[in-house]
Parts: sequence; structure tokens; C-alpha cells
Amino acid sequence: MTDLECFPYGVGHHDDEGICLLIRMGVYRILLDCGLPRLSDYWAEFTRAEPIDLVFCSHAHADHAQGLLTFHQAFPQVPIYSSIVTAQLLGLNWPDEPEVEFCQTLPWQSEIEVKPGLTLTLIPSGHLPGAAAILLRYDGGERFYTLFYTGDFFLSNSRLVEGLPLGALRGLRPDVLILEGSYGTARYPHRRQLENQLAERIYQGISQGYSMLLPIPTLGLGQELLMLLRSHHYFTGQEVDIWVDGRVEKGCDRYMDLLPYFPTSVQNFAQHQPLFWDQRIRPRVRRYSECQGRDPHPCIVLTDETTDLNPYIQALGGEWRVLFAERPRIQLNPTSWAGDLQVQVETYFLSEHCDGVSTTQFIHNIRPQHVIFVHGAPPYLEDLTSLEELRNRYQLHSPAAGTLVELPLGELFLQPPLPEAYYSGELTEHASEVIVALPNAIIVDPRWQSLADTGLVEARWQGEELVLRGVSQRELLNQTGEMATELECCGNCHHYRSARCWNPASALYTFRVAVDGYCPVFEPRPLELE
Repeated sequence: MTDLECFPYGVGHHDDEGICLLIRMGVYRILLDCGLPRLSDYWAEFTRAEPIDLVFCSHAHADHAQGLLTFHQAFPQVPIYSSIVTAQLLGLNWPDEPEVEFCQTLPWQSEIEVKPGLTLTLIPSGHLPGAAAILLRYDGGERFYTLFYTGDFFLSNSRLVEGLPLGALRGLRPDVLILEGSYGTARYPHRRQLENQLAERIYQGISQGYSMLLPIPTLGLGQELLMLLRSHHYFTGQEVDIWVDGRVEKGCDRYMDLLPYFPTSVQNFAQHQPLFWDQRIRPRVRRYSECQGRDPHPCIVLTDETTDLNPYIQALGGEWRVLFAERPRIQLNPTSWAGDLQVQVETYFLSEHCDGVSTTQFIHNIRPQHVIFVHGAPPYLEDLTSLEELRNRYQLHSPAAGTLVELPLGELFLQPPLPEAYYSGELTEHASEVIVALPNAIIVDPRWQSLADTGLVEARWQGEELVLRGVSQRELLNQTGEMATELECCGNCHHYRSARCWNPASALYTFRVAVDGYCPVFEPRPLELE
């Protein structure tokens, strides 16, 4: 047994697992987050001979915090640390329980000694108001350890949260870096570009007479979307009502109470108009409880992602589009709830975590010895641990829940062999087609379900390699649906092929685009001769 090790109770490999990591640093045992949904399953572990000395909560999302209240009730003597904003948001995880303040709050970027020889430093990590990364330093006389844990983090600024200040951490060189790998090695456009694409899609839906229904989490994405809709030029001054319901509404109220802790730009916005609830300035943002039923105009409804959506559609009437947020690890079946209602169901993507490029950039700037990846589907984390640029420089770990990770320092480390990621097959050429045959072992990978969703694939050259990807249900519907030929949209553009833009003059070149999207360099398709 080493004096520096990590035992994960939960690593977020699937949506209902949560994050909970037990760290041993010298004589101390530290719990990083407690997102376990059934904490009673772990009482024997938590009550064994060596007690837990302290708990750190990185932010208020349920997959990092939902077990904290139960833990505090069972072990009230164990201190729980968080940022000031996180302590105020945690209660939204237990809406049926009375509010209990059990966190000891710490200031930003101040080294605080919480136990003899053990100090904590909180660093803003982006992603969500109050979200914090933590730097742990242990000085045991003969041994000195440092560990940096990010929780969920985001380097880019969003509407309500500034990104993690990477410059302040450059060259930190901790012994251990624990970070999320939610998006694996995938690469995505900048957050602001994705926001603009989403705003345009919602605006086009409203312009075509559709009301828009967005099921969202309690904290984070919903409030970001409200700020986007309130401040984007597509909606400023427009005759549109935005209705907010459920726990999302309570999350907005809590944000209003914490306004002094938000970025200066947000506070300046709030000096001129309310952050959320406003019936005076269009678009109007209102509580759904104030809605009187049938609305003659297309509207926008934001509500809980777990609620039944049918009552909103039936009460407000008209035609609807439902937009579900795409997330890694979650396979959406958005048509299952719709029943007999005639609604259009679509998905959108708005990044809330670092993509593969930002993740590797972060690691290279921090320069740790050990890197532990958590919070992501196993194939995504395997993609990260398979990167040669990381394997050649750092000692990489991606443990499953219940697997002890010992973290020896200064010792020769042999990287474990790469998981098998290649599948040998055969090509057969026929007069009118080419058949690629692969072994059925490939279907074991959870990503296969997404690729094989419709049974249709798209192939394209990437250098000397041929890349295959699945065609989604939404793309198939867009390709087979009717589109007015006079609209200046991506679906009618000369450069639109296979749901991507192939115009080198466009900022969206090679990116996937919506069929009803638009950019300034639109070129109409040439007329076909009969």
C-alpha cells in the first residue's frame, strides 16, 4: 500500500453512477464529490476503521452531489467543503427536504490549512456557477504530495460562467491530476458558434409558426439558454413569450439570489433589466404558473427533462418542435413519449465540457506525473488513454468503480497495453456496389448502437483512410423531408452534402449543419434540366 492512492466508488461511466472518489494522502482520507444515488450501499466502506477526514464538493450537479445530504446526516462530524455559490445551490438536489446548510465554504484561490499538514486551494473551473477545482497539498515531513482534481470543467466562457483560468495553473506539475473525459477525443466548434446555431434554429422554428419545447436539467443549461434567448439579436424585441416551469424555475430563482457572485458582465446586464423574470422587455420571460392556457403566438417553453411534456403541448395548442440536448453516454429515444401527438422532435448540441483538444491542452499545461480519467463512457476514456501524445509523457489511468489505483511517485511506469480497437474485415467488389464485412465483435462497443441506428452509413476519405459514420434518424428525416426550394438555407445550398458544409469559404466548412441553417456565403443549387 502506498501513501498516495485513489479508490473510486463511482466514476460516472453511465448516467446513474455518479462521481465519488476516495483519496489517501499520507495519513488522511479525503472524499472528492459524493454523487452516489444509493449511498446506503457503501455504509460498510465509510464506517470501517479508518474514518474519512473531509469531503470536497466540486459543484451542485446531482451526479457530483446527490449523496451529500445523506452522508452529512450519517456522519455530521465530517467537514464538507465547497465554494460559497455551490453551498447555496446544493439544496435544489433535495426539493422535498428542508434546507440545511452543512457545507463549510472556502474563498477562491486562497491556500487554507484544514488539517495539520493538509491545505486546500479552490480554483474556479467554469461549467456551472460555483463549480470549483481543488488543489490538495500534503506535507508529512518526509513526504510531500500534490493532487489536482477538476470536477467538471470548461475552459471556454459561457453566458453566466467564466472558464477555468488555465494561465494561473500553467506549469503546476502536481503529482496527480484527476479530470473528466466526458467528450473523449471528439472535437467540437467553439461554444459561441454552437450558441449562434441553436439560436438560429429556434428563431427559424418560431418564424415558421412552431412553438419550441426544451426539456433541460435543473441547473446550468436552462439558465444559459434563457440568457442566450434574452440577449441574442434574433430575439431582442421579438413578440415571443418564454415560459419556465418546474425545478428549472426554482434554479432561476436561486441564481437571482446569487447575482453578486456572477461575472461582472452578468451583473451589468442585471442593472438594466432583470436577469430572468421580465414581462416588460421582449422577449418576455415568465413563470409557467402565470400562463392562462392557449397562446395565439408561437412560444418557447423550458421545463424539467424528466417531466411529462404532453400537458404543455395540449394546454398551449398549435404546432410544436421539441428540442432535446445531446449528451455523451445517453442514447435518446425522444419519440417514445410523444404518443399520438403530431410534433417534430429534434436534437441540438451545446458544449458544457472540454472537447478532446482542450483536454489534452489542459494536461500539457498542467504537466502532472499521474493522470486519472473519470466521468465518461468507457470507450471515450479509452480513446483518451490511447493517445500517444499522452501515453509517452504521463502515467495514465482510467479505473472502473471499485478498482484501487496506487500512485507511486518517481518510479518507472509501464503503460498497460492498448485495448483492441481495430477490426479486420474483407472487401468485396460487385458491379454496382462494394461490401465491407466486419466481425460481429464490433457490436459489443456501446457506440455501435448510435452508428447502426438507421442501418445507413456515410463514407468519406480522410487522407488515405476511409471513414464510416452512421446516418441518424434526424438526418434521414431531413434528407427525405420536403424543403421549400426558395429558402436560402443549408438544405438548398450547392455545398450541402451528407448533413455537412463543404464550402471552403464558409466558417462552417466540414462541420455538421442543420438542414434549415444559414450562412452568408449561401449558394443555391443549380437548376436541374428535365
